[in-house]
Amino acid sequence: MTVSAVLLDRVVNLLEEGFDVGIRIGELPDSSMKAIRVGSVRRVVCASPVYLAKQGIPQQPADLAHHLVVAASAISPAIDWKFSDALVVRVKPRLTVTSNDAAIEAVIRGMGVTRLLSYQVASYIAAGQLQIVLNDFEPAPLPIHVIHRENRYAAAKVRTFVDLMVETLRPQNQS
Repeated sequence: MTVSAVLLDRVVNLLEEGFDVGIRIGELPDSSMKAIRVGSVRRVVCASPVYLAKQGIPQQPADLAHHLVVAASAISPAIDWKFSDALVVRVKPRLTVTSNDAAIEAVIRGMGVTRLLSYQVASYIAAGQLQIVLNDFEPAPLPIHVIHRENRYAAAKVRTFVDLMVETLRPQNQS
């Protein structure tokens, strides 16, 4: 089996774009695709311990107005961060970057707080380079699904790949 992985931060129409399998984070719309839930991830706000020691630890989402924000988005200079109980905080980033890796590097270097998915920062949290804040206000976890076209004519290699992804992702992504 040969795999060609395309990593995109947007919703892809598998049929129209010619993909056999996708891994989606978030709620799924109704579709003709077969979806197998393999876990969930959380949206987390984090910063370096050095930054938090200097600037203080935000105790509630509104406190973000007094913190430097690093955003991983090229969409808008103002970004709405949704928290639990339908609480929305508009943040104005000090720095906006187009990659999650750049946002992580910036906050590790003490440039502010950022918000990413838990799997994106897990190794940095474990290493003590980043610290999660405002976890009492996190919105509900986002489901992760392996999606694919399901029919009785599905290629054996596609079915084998789907089974491998389910087996690999499930143990790592349980909330």
